[in-house]
Amino acid sequence: MKISFFFITLFISYNSIAQVSANGGIFMAKEFSKEIASYRSKAFVITEVLGISKDPVKFEIDPLAAASSGELTSLVYRCDEKNKAGMIFGFFGDRWNSSGVRFNAFAFKNLPKKDALELFDKIEKTVDENAKYINQDDDVNNVYHYFDDIMLLIYKKGSTKIRVFWNDFDSEWDLTAFRRTKRRLQHKLD
Repeated sequence: MKISFFFITLFISYNSIAQVSANGGIFMAKEFSKEIASYRSKAFVITEVLGISKDPVKFEIDPLAAASSGELTSLVYRCDEKNKAGMIFGFFGDRWNSSGVRFNAFAFKNLPKKDALELFDKIEKTVDENAKYINQDDDVNNVYHYFDDIMLLIYKKGSTKIRVFWNDFDSEWDLTAFRRTKRRLQHKLD
């Protein structure tokens, strides 16, 4: 009885204090990136998008959706006082430093309202115009294009996928999450 209690306690304590998720982040990936993106993006919006101000400035920032991989979160922002609105991609991923130590890196990409809507329209048009080709051969037929400094790769592996490459980040969206994000973005920016 004491031995089994010891092993159960050891197992529970190992999982609860581990620095890296024992399940590889599979179950918590969306929640982690959405929560962290929401927290960290506020400083990015203030310093890189809206600019420093001595007077109080009201703005909104709302996470729209996180990719199931946990590597990409989209957030919408709006500041009526500065007449600025748009979307931010929050990228997350593991990196290794020169000593071989693993750490979780993040970066943000700002897309003003016009650019964000243009990007989503371009992706949707590419998917629609190339659906027959993409669907012909699962995980074989691919279509890619660039938008600004973002490379987008569209293919099918079970369902249609959109890989987003930017600044050494490689994130994946499924088409359903992409369309849900587009609807939410349009609703928030109208």
